[in-house]
Amino acid sequence: MFAYSGLKMLGRRDHVKRVYLSGPMTGLPHGNRPAFLEAAKALRARGLEVINPAEYGSPEDDWYAAMRRDIRMLMDADAVVTLPGWERSRGARLEVYVACQLNMPVYTLTACLRAAEEDLAKAPAIQLSLEL
Repeated sequence: MFAYSGLKMLGRRDHVKRVYLSGPMTGLPHGNRPAFLEAAKALRARGLEVINPAEYGSPEDDWYAAMRRDIRMLMDADAVVTLPGWERSRGARLEVYVACQLNMPVYTLTACLRAAEEDLAKAPAIQLSLEL
């Protein structure tokens, strides 16, 4: 079980250059692709390299195969940035869980966009209470 418990520093936060976007896709119109593309554009405009799972595959892909592909891509990121509604997404919760277990910082999109690219290390990261 995942319990969202507010904002707090979490994970190694220096040298964040490449972020992985995590958010709800399944069951949403167009796989929520427009929200992912808009977030990626905004993050790239701030100088970050973005790994955007919505740019790979399609909403019709098998969930399990998509998650295996996406978790492999997540491994190449320095941090995870969550889109609104991630807490209600089984896949996004899994991605955040993996990131937390690997001591990767996890930021909300709002917190990340508020921070200048050189100050991302000072942005608040999400703290989770993870229970299996």
